[in-house]
Amino acid sequence: MSTLEIIILALLQGLTEFLPISSSAHLILPSQILGWQDQGLAFDVAVHVGTLLAVVLYFRKEVGAMAVAWCGTVGIGPEKGKQSFDGKLAWWILFATIPAGLFGLLGKDFIEAHLRSALVIAATTILFGFLLGFADIKAGKRIEHKPLEKLGFKGAMLIGLAQAIALIPGTSRSGITMTIGLMLGLSRDNAARFSFLLSIPAITMAGSYLTLKLVLSTEAVDWFAMGLGSLIAFVSAYACIHYFLILLDKLGMMPFVIYRLILGVGLLWFILG
Repeated sequence: MSTLEIIILALLQGLTEFLPISSSAHLILPSQILGWQDQGLAFDVAVHVGTLLAVVLYFRKEVGAMAVAWCGTVGIGPEKGKQSFDGKLAWWILFATIPAGLFGLLGKDFIEAHLRSALVIAATTILFGFLLGFADIKAGKRIEHKPLEKLGFKGAMLIGLAQAIALIPGTSRSGITMTIGLMLGLSRDNAARFSFLLSIPAITMAGSYLTLKLVLSTEAVDWFAMGLGSLIAFVSAYACIHYFLILLDKLGMMPFVIYRLILGVGLLWFILG
């Protein structure tokens, strides 16, 4: 890959991983439309590491509190035997990650073979864009929002099931989890925060799988591409999370809904035109 391709692809990963517009779609499209070569396993690992570090660092206080509280629920550490919401939230996130893990394990070959086309991306981009818009309108009209503590295990699992569907390119992991969070009565901010926290084990699983594939492969490693890609993905993802949460209550989801619809229609025009 050229340096320009590294910069563009890493920026795409960092900016779209946490926005409700599908990172996988934006990483597939350059090869579909511009004819770029696949970025390779090593680069995929690098950008996943960058985005994972960004979300963990940004939510370091929440992650630390959940880790300590979770250890307490299993009889380890200073909070041994204590029951707190942080501990409960940690369990919700762990269990809600299971559907995506199972779906990825069982369906990855089918997805790779049949669902990574520009046509599928266009269709899912439009469909789930409409769903996000519908959920955002409902949330905007709601007088009171359910606090995150009232989400419950069932609500967390529904969001986890939605995350599994996001393995289909164009769906957007953050987009569909925020959509379900809004439909369940969460505020935009809480829906986004739960989505970001839920992304941590999901990105960890995806990165671990790609790392294992890289270790078992004979692919040559471009350390410059890995280092630069990881750094750019980290910086852009951290900035994206920060400003997205600031602007969310002011702008809502509609700018992203409009972007998805324009992107989807543009793809259909490109494919069918």
